[in-house]
Amino acid sequence: MNAEIIFKYINDLSDKQKEQINALGNLYAEWNSKINVISRKDIDNLYEHHVLHSMAISQVVNFTEGTRVLDIGTGGGFPGIPLAILFPHVQFHLIDSIGKKIKVATGVADAIGLKNVNIEQKRAEKEKGLYDFIVSRAVMPMPDIVKISRKNIDTINRNQLKNGWICLKGGDLENELERFKEDITAYNIKEIYNEPFFDTKQIIYLPSKANQKQ
Repeated sequence: MNAEIIFKYINDLSDKQKEQINALGNLYAEWNSKINVISRKDIDNLYEHHVLHSMAISQVVNFTEGTRVLDIGTGGGFPGIPLAILFPHVQFHLIDSIGKKIKVATGVADAIGLKNVNIEQKRAEKEKGLYDFIVSRAVMPMPDIVKISRKNIDTINRNQLKNGWICLKGGDLENELERFKEDITAYNIKEIYNEPFFDTKQIIYLPSKANQKQ
């Protein structure tokens, strides 16, 4: 397991960022042997299936300095930790309701010296903060994540992309996204990364103006 696939697609990294990315493999392998947050058969694919997948969001939005991002259902820290590495001047708040997953994410973030993340065991319904973007990776259906987190979208836009939700999804999404079809933008990750794993993966962006009645 090595990070070369990351450096194949992600350029302009500082030495510190490269060190942080290189450290993820051993850290997640060690933590996963104690607390299973990534399937045992998938841990060898950590960099492609989890780190690079998370970083795909950076290819559709270049977060400006001071942007605040909420990662709902972060699990072991995805997509939040890889994005926090790429955007050291952006503030990330990672939440998950499962304590053991938060323990892993916190351990990894501390080990690589991430200063721009706050990691907390919390249900999204209880989060009261305001954020420019909410990100998630296959946590729950889009209507559900919009319903529980609409209260957390700030009304002041700091980025070229309007505040809203940016979710990593896969498979057939037609029914799930039906009510948002006029407002979403879908990005096929296979057009960003030329790897078979991403053939059915998408980034779904929903601007806050589409925060429809539920």
